[in-house]
Amino acid sequence: MPTLDDFDYCLPPERIAQMPPAERSASRLLVMRGAALEDRAIRDLPALLAPGDLLVMNDTRVIHARLFGRKDTGGQVEVLVERIAADGEVIAQVRASKPPRPGSRLLLEETIDVEVLGRIGEFWRLTFPGDAIELVERHGRLPLPPYIEHPATTADEERYQTVFAREKGSVAAPTAGLHFDPPLLAELAARGIEAAHVTLHVGAGTFQPVRVHDLAEHRMHRERYVVPQATVDAIAACRSRGGRVVAVGTTTLRTLETAALDGELKAGEGESELFVTPGFEFRVVDVLLTNFHLPKSTLLMLVSAFGGLDNIRAAYRHAIDHHYRFFSYGDAMLIL
Repeated sequence: MPTLDDFDYCLPPERIAQMPPAERSASRLLVMRGAALEDRAIRDLPALLAPGDLLVMNDTRVIHARLFGRKDTGGQVEVLVERIAADGEVIAQVRASKPPRPGSRLLLEETIDVEVLGRIGEFWRLTFPGDAIELVERHGRLPLPPYIEHPATTADEERYQTVFAREKGSVAAPTAGLHFDPPLLAELAARGIEAAHVTLHVGAGTFQPVRVHDLAEHRMHRERYVVPQATVDAIAACRSRGGRVVAVGTTTLRTLETAALDGELKAGEGESELFVTPGFEFRVVDVLLTNFHLPKSTLLMLVSAFGGLDNIRAAYRHAIDHHYRFFSYGDAMLIL
């Protein structure tokens, strides 16, 4: 198995996109067919796909998961929600000069009185006084990724959501979906390229670095997902007509492949902790649309498993040399 160093690369800081393009579908697109690379644009996507193909998109919606406040001892604290469990318990990152004590309280955004239950690894278990999602949405702030250096603005409130976002629960956007706008979706549909949806609520753990050299020792964070029966049926129909299943983003791919781990894609919901590395057997996804990912990240490992490690290395070198924009607000790759 490859080691952590196999997924490292040097990225000039100026390649990290700090703002989205003026229009969603104005991004560049690096098309990869095996070792062959072609510079295109997202607007070319209808011509690059074929009638009968099926786009599967993650319809999760980013919540206002960043909250600031103070501990009952007076110290400042920042909370970044990781996920909200079915019983309302909140799993979060808590940043403070000194860790809070189990049983202590946090006052967030001068409004929300939170009890600290205890710690789970790098995360904390918190109890909110009421509907946690409703409180977070009303009082929290949009959690832009750590490599975006400006505070979230009104423009980010729109552009850091996909146009098809419906289900509240993510703390990071499924960024490959950010490239789609209504005209592009309409053009894809007019060409006979169908669409279906899954939901995977992206957790703050997606930005956690891999800290072990031996990848077999890494344990993924858990993320909640739902695969509707309608999407399973749409994929079956796509297969029967000879079309390809196109995953829009790594979150969609992880959802579909998690739901097919026993060999057959099944509708349902659960928690994914699937760690995809080279050698993984893909059962559902034929084509992947994805942004460019952080060095040594689990997402880079996933795309290397899908496209081939040497091919991805070459593609990233090409993207850097040809001034592609990287990460959440950056450009995309289409891996055929």
